[in-house]
Amino acid sequence: MGNSWFNFQQFRVEQDRCAMKISTDAVLLGTLIEQEQPSQILDIGTGTGVVALLLAQRFPDSKVTAVELDQDAAEQASENFKNSPFSQRMNLVAGAVQGFNAEEKFAMIVSNPPYFTDHLKSIDAQRNRALHTGELSFSDLGKAVSQLLSPEGKFFVILPPRQMGELKVAMAYFGLFPRIVYRIADRPDRPIHREVVGFEFQAGNIFRFSLFLKNNSGEYSDEYKRLISGFLLGY
Repeated sequence: MGNSWFNFQQFRVEQDRCAMKISTDAVLLGTLIEQEQPSQILDIGTGTGVVALLLAQRFPDSKVTAVELDQDAAEQASENFKNSPFSQRMNLVAGAVQGFNAEEKFAMIVSNPPYFTDHLKSIDAQRNRALHTGELSFSDLGKAVSQLLSPEGKFFVILPPRQMGELKVAMAYFGLFPRIVYRIADRPDRPIHREVVGFEFQAGNIFRFSLFLKNNSGEYSDEYKRLISGFLLGY
């Protein structure tokens, strides 16, 4: 998904000014999570804006706010919002989430956050901001979510399993606990490479689900095709 643009069934995403292009991670986060119609949704580190757009399509009565630190990405995401059918319900805030304040708490917060460590940095400053935790540590993310999430709200995030384990420690410090876990593998015979976890302020039973993107023959699984039906072209 590295083109300068990407067409979905109901909207188009321009991404030539964004360091992080549209990825399967973003599509999974935007289509997999479930919640009763949230009134206010916040996307932390929106990048191209694709997750926010997917959620605006899925929850037609919700207002969606997106925060993005990188100026070029913020401008492009804002343009993507304005050119979408959901423009009246979408708002882009340019800047760091650490300094973001909202008049109302959010019923749903989502994030596809950076997770690489500093020693893996490249010479591309924009890409570093998108990929590395230096600008948004897990502790900073946990603090922001704890301040912006409504008491009954849910925070959904996608990460590799090891980094998700680190995030759970940071979230617990701020009183947020995993309640639903989606474990994702490319195929049934491959290891889990991503987890989508829903956190809440109230600890309790954890509901676990598995998703395989492809079957053993290498074709997209029926479950994954149902997930992206109505969003990606051809499905």
